[in-house]
Amino acid sequence: MLDVVRLDSRYGRIPALAGVDLRVAAGELVALVGANGAGKTTLLRAISGVQPASGGEIRFDGRDLARLSARRRVQLGIVQVPEGRQVFGPLSVEDNLLLGAFARGSRDGLEHVLAMFPALERKRREPAGTLSGGQQQMLAIGRALMANPKLLLLDEPSMGLAPRLVAEIFAQIAGLKAQGTTILLVDQNARAALAIADRGYVMETGRVVLSGPAADLLRDPQVRQAYLGL
Repeated sequence: MLDVVRLDSRYGRIPALAGVDLRVAAGELVALVGANGAGKTTLLRAISGVQPASGGEIRFDGRDLARLSARRRVQLGIVQVPEGRQVFGPLSVEDNLLLGAFARGSRDGLEHVLAMFPALERKRREPAGTLSGGQQQMLAIGRALMANPKLLLLDEPSMGLAPRLVAEIFAQIAGLKAQGTTILLVDQNARAALAIADRGYVMETGRVVLSGPAADLLRDPQVRQAYLGL
């Protein structure tokens, strides 16, 4: 579904990505792990069209995305849940969800998403800013699902959450994968991310340095020492 080939990106004169190769097949959950500043978020932003690429290719369902805007990529099915959730606090939970469907102009799926997240159903008329951090993360994921994604990009969904809520969020992500959603997941909790992934990539300083089946990466001595605290 997604082919990233020799991708480069820069912030001004500062290289952020250098020759990144990555593939995601339909139905896969692929985890992208690495230290802060490794380029994980930049890679997601480049795929979604928010961060410009300075070299290489991004192909989605065989289509070159180089000249396509972020909005057009959403319409094709690439939808990102941003780091930090970024919900619209003064708007209701329901209105936040409906904004996710703006590009396709339909309310279809609203009741299904609310059924997936009962906590949101109970608070659908309340301002999103009154939700807990975990509930806001559910809302950010639900908003993305309203866009009917073919490829869901998740950036740090466990950031700032209590361990109990982290487990709940990862269980929901695993459930989405079981339903057939294709997911590219970035998270500092490398152990939890790799535990639910099919395959994984490890990034350092803008480059992919390791890749393989997630179970193999969990057993890799280098990954265990550097990212799992083992």
